[in-house]
Amino acid sequence: MGFFSKLFSKEDKQSLDSGLQKTKESFFGKLSKAIAGKSAVDADVLDNLEEILISGDVGVNTTVKIIQRIEARVKRDKYVSSNELNVILKDEITQLLLESNSNKGINFNEENLKSPHVIMVVGVNGVGKTTSIGKLAYQYKSAGKKVVLGAADTFRAAAVDQLKIWSERVGVEIVSQGMGADPASVAFDTLTSAKAKGADIVIIDTAGRLHNKVNLMNELTKIKNVMKKVLPDAPHEVLLILDGSTGQNAVEQCKQFTAATEVTALAVTKLDGTAKGGVVIGISDEFKIPVKFIGVGEKMTDLQVFNSAEFVDSLFGN
Repeated sequence: MGFFSKLFSKEDKQSLDSGLQKTKESFFGKLSKAIAGKSAVDADVLDNLEEILISGDVGVNTTVKIIQRIEARVKRDKYVSSNELNVILKDEITQLLLESNSNKGINFNEENLKSPHVIMVVGVNGVGKTTSIGKLAYQYKSAGKKVVLGAADTFRAAAVDQLKIWSERVGVEIVSQGMGADPASVAFDTLTSAKAKGADIVIIDTAGRLHNKVNLMNELTKIKNVMKKVLPDAPHEVLLILDGSTGQNAVEQCKQFTAATEVTALAVTKLDGTAKGGVVIGISDEFKIPVKFIGVGEKMTDLQVFNSAEFVDSLFGN
């Protein structure tokens, strides 16, 4: 069936449970204290819940939305016990993720992808961009796809070198010109090579400089325009990598990149090392851009296709 259309496996679930453990312990530890001795969900419980959600990096706007929904249910049902709060909260978060198109682990139906399928990857340095590209290449290759990487982050020599290391580790081809080269030229050469060699997947790395949004916008636009000379509908996806451990900084980065270019999908990394996993909920709700991948560990397979139902289940699991 291939990587992107496979069912969520037992191993995936175990990695997800483990990766979200710190978030779950932090969130539910605070929630247990907030409802201790309470027989019903009242104004004090809701105030405490609001504080817990915000401190868990769910975000103010999304938190207010969740609280309003719970208030409506309490009003409608007349009486809601504190023991029912977990169930209601789980329901509302699941519904928010569904409304944000982050649902059921995006199925790429890879047999129907245009070949080559071009993914342009954006994100600031340090968020796990290169590592995510390497893991993504590994997953595609494991699914039987021929993958070509493009080292178009030519602003830093380290970025090119790191991507070369990943290409060797995974065993996929890479096209590069070294530090200081024109990123658009690298992208053009990558697509030309991929098309000639019958590649299935092309993943283009790009520089992640946010200090000048105009320059970033111009550079990404130029890369897109040059790629269209080889493949008129490229790129097929623009994947933004965000570091989940930075909490609200990830939200700000999402604002900057979505203002600079059209982002079609998100990957939230490093969730295993933080208690800020709630940021996935806030980002998904605020930007209405599908979260397609989450990083929950160091293994090659720990860049998972995001499955909203399994994510919420792991967050609320016993």
